[in-house]
Amino acid sequence: MRILNRCRHEAVIAACVIAMMELVGDPTRASAEQKDFRGTPLFREVAGPIAGRPILLLHGGAFSSATWKELGTIDALAAAGHRVFAVDLPGFGKSPANRGDLSTFAVDLLAHLKIDRVVLVSPSMSGRVSFPLVLNHPDRLAGYVPIAPVESVQYAKRLKNSPVPALVIWGERDKLFPPAQATSLAASFKKAEVLILPGARHPAYLDQPKMFHDALLKFIAQLDD
Repeated sequence: MRILNRCRHEAVIAACVIAMMELVGDPTRASAEQKDFRGTPLFREVAGPIAGRPILLLHGGAFSSATWKELGTIDALAAAGHRVFAVDLPGFGKSPANRGDLSTFAVDLLAHLKIDRVVLVSPSMSGRVSFPLVLNHPDRLAGYVPIAPVESVQYAKRLKNSPVPALVIWGERDKLFPPAQATSLAASFKKAEVLILPGARHPAYLDQPKMFHDALLKFIAQLDD
C-alpha cells in the first residue's frame, strides 16, 4: 500500500511538472499551428516561453517560416528566453493566398496573435507588411530589424525620426538594393544601428548566420521593456 501511494504521489508530481512546462513553453521545441486569419488559414511556428519577449519573424519572397527554422533562428531566440512567432505570409509556404489589405496586415496580425511591444524582423518583400506598422503604430513595437526591405527608399522619407529602435541589416554584396540604402534608412530612426554583413548577398542572414544571430540577440538584449 505504501508503494502504491508513493507511485501515485510521484505520478502527481510528474503531471504537475508537465503542466508547468506547457505553461511556460519549451524553448527547445517549436510547435506548428495553422489558424484562421482574415478568412483563410495562416501557418506559423511558435516557440519559447509564453512570458518571453515576443519576436515576430516575417520572410522574403523566396522563403517562408521554414527558413528561420532551418537556419536555427527560431531555436536561438527561444533558447534566449524569447517567445518566437514565425509566420508564412499569405500565398507563401503553407498559408493560402489572401487578398486582404497589406497596409493593415501587421497590426491585425498582432491582435490575432495576442502580442504587443514586439520585436519585428522583416527581410526584403515583407517590408510591404512591416513598414506600415512602423509608420502608423510605433507604440506596438519594441524594436525593428529590417533586412534589405523593399520600399525602404520610399519609407525612409516618411518615417522622420521614428521612435522605434532599429537594427538595419544589409548584405555587402546585395545586388537588388544597394547597401548604401541601409544608411539612409537608419537615419530615419532616432536610434538605429547599421550592420553590413561581409560577403553576404541579398538574403544576408543565409550567408552569415552566426554574425546575424549574434547581432540580433545583442540588439534585443539592449532593448527597454
